[in-house]
Amino acid sequence: MRLIRLGGESSEVGADVRAALASWGRGEGVVGGVALLGCQPAGDSPVDAIVLLPRGVLVVVGVDLPDPAVRLEAPLSAQWKTDGWPLVRPDGAVNPASEVMETVATINRHLEEARVEPLPVGTVIAVGPYVSKVEQPTSDLLRGVRVLHPEPMTLLTAARELATHPRPCTVAQARAILTALEPDNTTIAALDLEAEGFTDTVQPDLSAASTMVIPKIIEPRQPRPTRPARAGSGSQLRWLPVGAAVLVAMLLLTGIVFAVASAGDTDEGDGRTESTQQRGDSVEINGVAFAPKGSTTDTDCAEHAYGDVQVYLRQNRCEELVRMRFESKADGKTAAILVSVLRFQQSGSATDLNQLVDRPGSGAIVDPSAEGEAWPGEHKPFFESAAYASGREGNSLKLVQAVWIGAPSTPDDANLVKLADAALNLTAP
Repeated sequence: MRLIRLGGESSEVGADVRAALASWGRGEGVVGGVALLGCQPAGDSPVDAIVLLPRGVLVVVGVDLPDPAVRLEAPLSAQWKTDGWPLVRPDGAVNPASEVMETVATINRHLEEARVEPLPVGTVIAVGPYVSKVEQPTSDLLRGVRVLHPEPMTLLTAARELATHPRPCTVAQARAILTALEPDNTTIAALDLEAEGFTDTVQPDLSAASTMVIPKIIEPRQPRPTRPARAGSGSQLRWLPVGAAVLVAMLLLTGIVFAVASAGDTDEGDGRTESTQQRGDSVEINGVAFAPKGSTTDTDCAEHAYGDVQVYLRQNRCEELVRMRFESKADGKTAAILVSVLRFQQSGSATDLNQLVDRPGSGAIVDPSAEGEAWPGEHKPFFESAAYASGREGNSLKLVQAVWIGAPSTPDDANLVKLADAALNLTAP
């Protein structure tokens, strides 16, 4: 961990934050990364630290309590209590978390506008002068927020829980994020980021291939009859042999006048990724319109998960993972929807994983944009604060994540929850 001091602490407990980060030592021996102390991106409110780790970003904001506490109740949306008594501060704040979340949302927007590669952004609210035990609602933990007294081990635990990107950030990506946060700092520009755990190069694979201009069409393993065309299309399609049917469907649904067909070895044991950016007419579910934005199919399910979900999938074989992207509109905003379908040989495996993934902080499936396959258009959605829904279909488990594009998201946003629930009815190929 390399510490760069840009300004003073924004709170008294900020000194404890700096000491905890310094105790991790230089290099990648503990977690690696770079900590910007006293950072004030784009002239916004300063924070005690922004920690760029190889697998995520932590925004650490200090909150000074009037007195030490044995037990702190710290919900994000209700009054804080210290040792059972409502928190009263000289500045009148009864829930300092609201100010912190506004600051973190501003930093998130700043990174989005800078168009840097998306990484999970977690929030650490460092409280002091001392707190023995902090109680948080599970919904707040699911949002990637940790309230803690910043001792070295507690802060390290939070870093490991929140920095969960499936692949390490490259040197180039890390430099772009640091430049977005501090554009004119010569010390940051000269950092040896590889020594802090950032990878030197990206390991390309098929999932990273761009299919934005020419769709990649995958020949199905087993022929299936297609669904009838939607009402109003003027015709109904029947399944035609091999590439001809795919070409006709592409012409009718997307207006693309030509397509290039390609197919590789489909041996299920090689974990190969198949992807398509085919776009058709919007699908309407319960009055909600979903515009398809492409899909990917993989046989190595664990490679595309993180957290406890990844651990489970490494121990329990998943036959196929289908990730479908959609966009939808609600409340005058556009949402990005990621629908993941995991197919197992045994229904019990899907049941067990469903129980696991429904627990806050257990991990999830990553969007292909985190693996190099950009979201269509100029958008870069961040799924770490997504609304979530899950559902069973025989031997399959369907997981849905929904976030706003270009606007802050929360797991309990009513409109996002409605979109996620409706998306459970979308049909996977």
